[in-house]
Amino acid sequence: MTPALAAANNGNWQTAQRWAGLLRPAYRVGITDDWQSGDEALMIALHARRSAAAVAAWRARHPRRPLLLVLTGTDLYRDIATDAAAQRSLALADALVVLNQLGARALPEPLRAKAHVVLASCRARTPLPRTGRHLRALMVGHLRDEKDPRTYWRAAERLALRSDIHLDHVGAALDPALGAEASALAARLPGLRWLGALPHGATRRRIQAAHLLVHPSRMEGGAHVLIEAIRSGTPVLASRIDGNLGVLGDDYAGLFDPGDDAALAALLTRARDEPRLLPALAAQLAPRAALFEPAAEQAALRGLVATLLGGA
Repeated sequence: MTPALAAANNGNWQTAQRWAGLLRPAYRVGITDDWQSGDEALMIALHARRSAAAVAAWRARHPRRPLLLVLTGTDLYRDIATDAAAQRSLALADALVVLNQLGARALPEPLRAKAHVVLASCRARTPLPRTGRHLRALMVGHLRDEKDPRTYWRAAERLALRSDIHLDHVGAALDPALGAEASALAARLPGLRWLGALPHGATRRRIQAAHLLVHPSRMEGGAHVLIEAIRSGTPVLASRIDGNLGVLGDDYAGLFDPGDDAALAALLTRARDEPRLLPALAAQLAPRAALFEPAAEQAALRGLVATLLGGA
């Protein structure tokens, strides 16, 4: 059960599609955005709040069959604190999945025993040639408040006089006001390009070719774009939030406080002016790449599903 299907091209859909592939052929898997009834042995639901109706329907129809709930960033770091439907989903689930290594600590303490870490994965890719004429930074994230694109844009404004630092942004304008702002800024700032939504393959190639991926989000469950950067050998600059630290490591050096565009601009400047910084960041991330291998995600997911079904 996912609140978004292929047309949304967002994190929920990417997780649902990938997990279906990892579970087959060991299990028969269906994907829906509106479960109301059925005779399946197990439900995997993405998003405590947005899938709350399906979670409640499953538990009412199948009180003894297992329910696995996957928690997103907005679940962990916003909704479960205030939303009654999200809180009820947590209570109804037999097991909870968090997608970063620090995710469980956002849960109420009595629920932490139900939490399991399953890190997302992707295929490794070789870095593409990177020009020495300028620094190419890349943000990948749809235009919505949680992704905090304005911090990235304010950093671009601070760097407007640096013709050797270029900032690209891939993402659809889910918020029309942010889309209008992005268009206006890109027209005014030669170093900033808003590329809009791109196919996944094209986006991955841009990650491979970028000197840096920038991820300024306010809240994240375990951003897949960070994993794609790590698996492409691309260093990262990211906001200092649990959802990012739980992927990058809590001692990672390329961090700035959420919303701190001055600190981000300073890090981008250092990345261009200090030759040792980018190799140092890449070296810090390289040992973590094995955590995000598809085989590791598949083993964790299939093991959890087998345990739940065995106890059903």
